[in-house]
Amino acid sequence: MRVFAGTPGTATGLFLRIAQCIFAAGSIASMASTHSFFNFTAFCYLIAAMGLQVIWSFGLALIDAYAIVQKKVLHSPVLISLFVVTATLSLAAASASAGITTLYFYDLGHCSVDNECQKYQASVGLAICCCFTIATSSLIMLWLLASG
Repeated sequence: MRVFAGTPGTATGLFLRIAQCIFAAGSIASMASTHSFFNFTAFCYLIAAMGLQVIWSFGLALIDAYAIVQKKVLHSPVLISLFVVTATLSLAAASASAGITTLYFYDLGHCSVDNECQKYQASVGLAICCCFTIATSSLIMLWLLASG
């Protein structure tokens, strides 16, 4: 397998993992700072998916850092396949939460200045940013898998 920018064990791969971890943690913090997120199943699913993403991305960031120090490039088909699974999970959670946010707060008109709309929107926005970094990682992993 060839080495591409963003593959596990490279500096750009480490950057992508850290960005995923930061965006997912920000999404959790924004959602958890509200008082009624647990009333919406999609928001609970978002917190669960982003929590898993934080753990997964942090673990992979540690593995990437170790591989950089040891000057090794990690090319495991199992590791590469798991990127696609976490990408799908996070995208589903972010999409469901974005749909609920749009429906409840814009279409039904339940959003006011006193409401926690901005926190929900920030959480969903950070989750979507996390999905962009995950999608980038997933595309690189699929490209790596296809080239091998």
